[in-house]
Amino acid sequence: MSLLIALLAVIAACADGNPTPAPDGSQSVASGAPASDAATSTLPQGDVSLTLWIEEGDDDSVRYMQGLADAYTAEHPNVSFEVINKDVDALPDEFEAASAAGDPPELLLAGAERAGPFTSADLILPVETIVDRQRFIPAAADAITLDGTLWGAPLWFGNQLMLYWNKELAGETAPADSDEWVAKARELTKGDQVGIAFNQNESFWLVPFLGGFGGSVFAEDGVTPTLDSEAMRKALEFFHDLKFTDKVTPLDADYREADELFREGRAAYSINGDWALDAYAASADADPPGLGDDLGVGPLPSLVGGADAKPFIAGSFLMASTAVGDDPDLEAYVADFLDFATSKEQQTQLVDDLRRLPATVEAIGDPVVTGDRLLAGAAEAAQKGVPQPTNLETRCVFDAMDTGVREMFAGSDDFAALSAAMQSSAQSCIDRL
Repeated sequence: MSLLIALLAVIAACADGNPTPAPDGSQSVASGAPASDAATSTLPQGDVSLTLWIEEGDDDSVRYMQGLADAYTAEHPNVSFEVINKDVDALPDEFEAASAAGDPPELLLAGAERAGPFTSADLILPVETIVDRQRFIPAAADAITLDGTLWGAPLWFGNQLMLYWNKELAGETAPADSDEWVAKARELTKGDQVGIAFNQNESFWLVPFLGGFGGSVFAEDGVTPTLDSEAMRKALEFFHDLKFTDKVTPLDADYREADELFREGRAAYSINGDWALDAYAASADADPPGLGDDLGVGPLPSLVGGADAKPFIAGSFLMASTAVGDDPDLEAYVADFLDFATSKEQQTQLVDDLRRLPATVEAIGDPVVTGDRLLAGAAEAAQKGVPQPTNLETRCVFDAMDTGVREMFAGSDDFAALSAAMQSSAQSCIDRL
């Protein structure tokens, strides 16, 4: 009789939709019960206060994050949030000071470049065990992974360089490969009009082509520069030829000048980042003017003799203070908030509100992205990218490459000497760190 009563109790619990332990020890939800109800019933009780620092977000980003916090509180009235926007230069020192004083924010929204210093100082918690890595686009998760460990939940990602084109000049579709691209650019370079405009002063614009020729800035250890390589020499030669052989670029152009050429219809193609998308998509009557319906967007062309160009990507990531790990109840709510923030509903809302690329596989395949020709082009470009390194040695590598790129665009065609000098300069800088 006692066994029968126990069995009836289990059946009743299942019928009520209460979660029961799954074979792997996790909570499963009975058919018909909303997942959010199940999650709520398993969370600890009592009031919870969470502080979220945002690394100098623009007004739209701050509003979005406040709205995200408010939406979570609406589902969990016992949870309150304080959302604080922090100056990008001040945040590292302030976070370290707050952690040392025992009063850090529970959550941070920051770029992946913060992960290296924060993990070295033991300021943030690995989130490998509290979020499902498989939910994220591999490139987005890799950007916040150090030594095989996930240190933040990707919220949005991008920052990639991609190809923009003026459809009135260059046609409706993107060039099939680099040969077709350069040939079309030669055809369209005439008078005061150039084929391709881009920033000739910074090596960030060289990186996608280095990757396309099979190179990278670091060896597998992530700290040894690999700039003196055949891939680097090919990338430098490709850029050199655009200016001096094919003559499809301006004689000289920094970021501002290249941007103006494209906006004003005096450049058929532009290499620029996703940050320029909305401005370029603005109408010709806007201030500053955009291209409106004449704007084309997509990945940089694949390289003949190489592979797809591989731009650096970055993003914004939710990180948790190590102090969270000292309180199991707090950790449960932080884990639940990360799950909530990266749910399909919130990720697609992010696209609507910010027009940024969501970081989850499910959301980037949603019609909110695929049904928007500009976002779809940006998404295709981003998914060809590789994570921008976040370690301290990266600054040395960029400084060395910047010098080499400027010398090359000033007329140097000794690509072997340029790549060797890059390597030596980067290594010397790293040795002084």
